[in-house]
Amino acid sequence: MTLAQPLTSGRIAVTGSSGKLGGYTVADLAAAGYDVVALDVVPAPPAVRELAAAALTVDLTDLGQVVDALAGCDGVVHLANIPAPGLKPDGVTFTTNVTMNQAVFSAARTHGLQRVVWASSETTLGLPLETPPWYAPIDEAHFPRAESTYALSKVVTEQMAATYARWSGVSHVGLRFSNVMTVQDYRDRFPAAWENPKARRWNLWSYIDARDAASACRAALTASEEMLGGPGSAPNVIIAAADTCMRRDSAELLALEFPGVELRGTIEGTQSLFSIEAAERVIGWKPEHSWRGTLEPSA
Repeated sequence: MTLAQPLTSGRIAVTGSSGKLGGYTVADLAAAGYDVVALDVVPAPPAVRELAAAALTVDLTDLGQVVDALAGCDGVVHLANIPAPGLKPDGVTFTTNVTMNQAVFSAARTHGLQRVVWASSETTLGLPLETPPWYAPIDEAHFPRAESTYALSKVVTEQMAATYARWSGVSHVGLRFSNVMTVQDYRDRFPAAWENPKARRWNLWSYIDARDAASACRAALTASEEMLGGPGSAPNVIIAAADTCMRRDSAELLALEFPGVELRGTIEGTQSLFSIEAAERVIGWKPEHSWRGTLEPSA
């Protein structure tokens, strides 16, 4: 069934609900009035169980289990995957992620879910940047540039999502998340980079607050079909903070670490070197949080 109106209510499955972003997404959707079905390969933590209408332990690589788990749902926010390169052998990362993603997309089609939102990655755009970017700010056109089998699993899934969207007539929205950070992550990870820009040059010093990443999932559920490009669309948009994790100006950092890279347009102050204009246009989303309100570093 094609979604005619934004999915502003109903029963939403969240895969990977026991993970960092999953927990924030369950909380965000529950607060917005959705009935949330939490799905993960590990049992839900107490905070998730308290908020979710149901919490199931599911092997998301098993199509039969996924079909059962999504029964009765109106939409799905699919966040579960091996979340980064280097955590598992390359073949395991690729095979697990692609198998899991296909199972969720197929089960969503079987049940006629009205919207599929899923976690793609900034890594599809060339990260980690061991070689310079083609230009900056990086936008959606800086694709495909997989530099790991993890990134390749996301590139393949973007094409898979477009195919399932075409088959089903239901939009599949890919969110190319930057490095998801909590307030504690700000304290633990960012100060070391202020004196050593090389520490986080791998993603142009980008990040996304976990609360904003969760709100992007909700925005992708509620965006109209017209905004997404029509029924059966499969847009993929960058989800990043409006600023970098650094105190130094972004143009200065780019010139220091990636001399000669074309700077397109004007970058003011510590503005992000990832463009988030498409996310505002396609799903009506803007980030609201920054590490600066938490750490308040000295000049």
